[in-house]
Amino acid sequence: MRKHQQNLRLPRESLTQTLALIVLLVLGAIALAGPSGVLAWTENAHALERNQREIAQLTAQRDRLHNRVELLDPRHADPDLVGELLRRDLNVAHPDEVILPRK
Repeated sequence: MRKHQQNLRLPRESLTQTLALIVLLVLGAIALAGPSGVLAWTENAHALERNQREIAQLTAQRDRLHNRVELLDPRHADPDLVGELLRRDLNVAHPDEVILPRK
């Protein structure tokens, strides 16, 4: 009778160990390839670097535009910039200026 009980325990223990192994393998696969796993971590690091470069470019562009807006403020406009814009946009020139066409 005793031998029969041991034979029943063995398959039950084997089944438990097999299920535990499957659970551990699934958790390992999720840790490796899941949404916050090792593979996604490297992708996120590359995306972070790319986004930081883009932010730096956009910040520089914003600073240039902000400076230009400051120079065009009607209360204290920069005369050189105003003259440049008039010449470029309205084709206005002083009588003593010589205009050289671009090729």
